[in-house]
Formats: sequence, structure tokens, C-alpha cells
Amino acid sequence: MPEFLLVDWLGTPIWLWAAFLTIVIVLTAFDLGVLHKEDRELGIAESLKLSVFYIGVALLFGVWVWFERGEQSGMEYFTGFFIEKALSIDNVFVISLIFTYFAIPPKYQYRALLWGIMAVIVLRGLMIAGGAALLAEAYWVLYLFAAFLVFTGIKMFFAGDEPMDVGKNPVVLWISRHMRVTKELHAQRFFVKVPDEKTGRMVRAATPLFLALVVINLADLVFAVDSVPAIFAITTDTFIVYTSNIFAILGLRALYFALAAMVHRFHYLKYALAAVLVFIGSKIFVADFVLDGAKFPAWISLGTTAALIAAGVLYSLWKTRGEEEADWPAEPRHPAADRREGLENLVDGRPKEFSK
Repeated sequence: MPEFLLVDWLGTPIWLWAAFLTIVIVLTAFDLGVLHKEDRELGIAESLKLSVFYIGVALLFGVWVWFERGEQSGMEYFTGFFIEKALSIDNVFVISLIFTYFAIPPKYQYRALLWGIMAVIVLRGLMIAGGAALLAEAYWVLYLFAAFLVFTGIKMFFAGDEPMDVGKNPVVLWISRHMRVTKELHAQRFFVKVPDEKTGRMVRAATPLFLALVVINLADLVFAVDSVPAIFAITTDTFIVYTSNIFAILGLRALYFALAAMVHRFHYLKYALAAVLVFIGSKIFVADFVLDGAKFPAWISLGTTAALIAAGVLYSLWKTRGEEEADWPAEPRHPAADRREGLENLVDGRPKEFSK
């Protein structure tokens, strides 16, 4: 093996980073270039099969980390992966609301999710790199992360179930004021050329699919505010933090179509996630102030996290048994006209200032 591949980068040999990135690129290329060369609706059965495949790849990678980096790293990877995977169920609900609001047909949702996840890979990397840099300079930042997790968990436990109002999203309103936006979708395209009503010249305009993509990525940044501190509370190893996050997110687009129609069945999972966040945050203070700085056993973190999430899933499925299946997102809950009325700043598909 060439010597430069053995050089450490962020505490991990470059060849391990290269192996991880190669897997991500191959999976993405295979998914987009082979499985989904054409835009089509992804059925629940196919979605479940793809989800099992992605989870299997992630677990195999974790086994590889276990044998390559040791038992501690392996357990930390699996703990981070399970937390991020469970938190992604909330992501599914929000993504469904976004697609419904913008009246995005199922056959175009998969490609939008893929581009969104590609952006997430970069954005999560930047957030994790920033968090690692802060912790390298000041360890006490970890206490802020821990306190934030405890606060978030308590807040989540008592929070209501108010859905997000996509139409009032500041970014949606800003884009609608400053960019031309078409009324209708143009297949899977994010931008199209349309004739200017005054001059007749062809001008570039965004499509509703682009607005949906932007809001999905913003929603992920909000979720990352919880998940990134959570994994840093488990380990400060940047390689474990990043790989566990990305592998959990990679399979989200496949899992989305399987879970979206039954996400109402996981209503009580949020209480288990709240308990996980409180536990992960609290163990930092326990390790440093009760155990006199001793490393909190990784097997306790992994076992407690897995048990809480499993209990939340099983209890939710039991409590919601017999409930009717939600009517989304297979068909948009609102017609496209309702979506256009929600974007009050658009006049004939263009910002008001362009329509004067």
C-alpha cells in the first residue's frame, strides 16, 4: 500500500476514508444510474428491499470498523448509526409534508431525495468538521452539546405535534420574492427556460421541485442540530461520527417510500428518542463528574440506545394497531392550485416585482 494512504487525516488513515467514500460513490452511482435511470414511482415492496440492502451495507461496514479499529469504535459506530436512523423517521414525516405542499408526484420524489442526500453528505461533513475543530480547541464545548441534548430531549417529550408550515418558511418566501418560479412542474427539472411576459425573451425560472429540494435540505440542517451533537456525545472520533451519520442517511431515500405511508404508526417513537437524547447527554456529565473522567462503557451506550429505540417502535406499533393508513404521500393532499395560492408572492408564476 502506498505510504501516503497510511497517513492520518483527522485521526484516521487516508485509506479508510478513501474506502468509505468509494462505497458511497458506488452506491449512489448504482442507485441513480442503474436502478433508477428513469423517473418512476417506487413501490413499498421495492422500497423495503432497498432499505434492507442499505441497512445491510451499513451494518457490514460497522463490522469492518469493529475488526479494523477495535471493539470500542465498532460499538460507537453502531450506536451513532441507530440514533441517526431513528431520528430519520421524523425526517420522513417532514419530507412528506414538503412534497405534499408542493404537489410533487411520487415518480419525481426519489430523484429529488437523491440530490438532497448528496447535498446532505457535504453539509453534514461541514458541520461535523466544525464540531470536531471546536472540540479539539476546547473540550468544554462537549458539555454544551450534552446540555443541549438533555434540554432538547426534555422539550421533545413535552412538545406537541404541530406540523411545520411550509408556506411560511422564510427561504420559500425569499425565493418566491427574488426568483421567477413556475406554477407547474417540469418533470424532474429544477430550472427551466420560460418566455418573459414583457419582452418575450427566454429567461431562467425555478420549478416547485427546486423549492421542495431547498426546504428538504434546510429541514435536514435543523435535524442535524440534534443528531450531530448526539454522536459527538458518544465519540469524538471524526471518522466514526461522519460514517455513521452518512450511512444512516444514505438509505433514507429508499426507506422514505416504505415509511411515509405508515409514519403515523410511529407516533410514540418520539418519546423514546427524547429518552435517548437525555441519556446520551447525561452520560457525559456522569462520566466526567461521577466516574472521575473514566470512559463510559460503549456497550452500555449501545445497549441502552438500541433498547429504547426498539421499545419506542414496538410500543408505537402496538398502540396504533388497527388505525387506518395515512393518505400521504402517495397522492398529494393538496392540489397544485392550493400550493400556488399558498405562495402569495407569486403572480402568474413570477415574483410580484417582476410582474409590474
